[in-house]
Amino acid sequence: MSTDTQTASLLIPRFDDDADVERKLAIICSKGNLDMAYPGLVLANAALGEGVETHLFFTFWGFDMIKKRTMGRLRFTPLGNTATHLPQGLGGIPGMTALATKRLRRSIANVDVPEVPEFLEQIVASGGHLWACRMSADMNKLRLEDLYDGVEGIISASDFIEKTAGAQLLFI
Repeated sequence: MSTDTQTASLLIPRFDDDADVERKLAIICSKGNLDMAYPGLVLANAALGEGVETHLFFTFWGFDMIKKRTMGRLRFTPLGNTATHLPQGLGGIPGMTALATKRLRRSIANVDVPEVPEFLEQIVASGGHLWACRMSADMNKLRLEDLYDGVEGIISASDFIEKTAGAQLLFI
């Protein structure tokens, strides 16, 4: 086998069902609006249900998901979000964010998905790990006491990379 072939084979992921391999998932949550909070939470919950070690790292606006004062009040705005399939001018109308948020919350509740604080509680109870970004905490002058009680610590990005060595990584 040539050196190029050996190197290439190391880069190709294996998709077989090897029960001896311990899987690990690292999710970086960088956005704190309502529609961007759920992808990471849903994926974390699904991974935990499959027995995958799961770590979530909250950074920049993702902090809104774990700040005690904002986590239960995340909002959704259609302004600038082309996936809403609405004319963009409508998003700037006063009250549109409140209406869009109310409708999205109702849609989420209708499919029996918990609100963000309850979802975080469920993830922690299932063995998930929640971490806050040191740089983001320092920039916003936040301490661990300001964050959801299930957050295990405020750590640097390097520490998170070390804790999740070998993990599949998702950036949301």
